[in-house]
Amino acid sequence: MEQFTGTVWVLGDDIDTDIIIPTEYLALKSIQDMTPYAFSPLRPELAAQIKPGDMIVAGKNFGCGSSREQAPEIIKALGVRCVIAKSFARIFFRNSINNGLLLIENDALQAAVNEGDTITVTVNQDIEHNGQHYEITSLPQNLVDIISAGGLVKAMRKLNGLD
Repeated sequence: MEQFTGTVWVLGDDIDTDIIIPTEYLALKSIQDMTPYAFSPLRPELAAQIKPGDMIVAGKNFGCGSSREQAPEIIKALGVRCVIAKSFARIFFRNSINNGLLLIENDALQAAVNEGDTITVTVNQDIEHNGQHYEITSLPQNLVDIISAGGLVKAMRKLNGLD
């Protein structure tokens, strides 16, 4: 089982795709050009503070709003290892899987962690924080394979012997 440890950034409920990447920045040339503006309506400094391997812990309905494929791409480009939330908007969930961003649903962790805490995730098993273990729902193996490959296109290229 894959396991990783990282620092937590805590966000609230209903973080929509307009908060993740505001519409006015979608005209920029690349995802890398957009990343400095991630979460800017909520916390303008956050994108610059996130380090590779960090994790976002949020409330309910993360990724609601428009079906904006750039939203999970930007979170991944920031180096976020996974997003753990009470719940996710369905289209955001699928866009995230297709882009290789791991999402984990857990309804208790947000209330237990503080920003800057360290957590350890064991994929398809649990989350450990300060000696407490939080069970997580397992993802089907085909989705884990897509995430591990870096997204749907990369997974299909691998499956078909193109890479």
